[in-house]
Amino acid sequence: MANKLKIKKGDIVEIIAGDDKGKTGEVLVAMPATKQVIVKDCKVAKKTVKPDQEKNPNGGFINKEMPINISNVKKVEGK
Repeated sequence: MANKLKIKKGDIVEIIAGDDKGKTGEVLVAMPATKQVIVKDCKVAKKTVKPDQEKNPNGGFINKEMPINISNVKKVEGK
């Protein structure tokens, strides 16, 4: 049986635990299987990227949003 989340893509949520506590943002991806969501501009990690001829010829660092457990977010009313 598939897990069902009350939070969906496009919802506005507030982070209630962790380093980004108090921030609000839009849900970019909802992952019901792992009970996690990815929120825009929250829990950002710096990832290293190897040089690639097509996408990134110089390599370097990129900022990437990481998943947050749904128990650490709260849906904000209004959308």
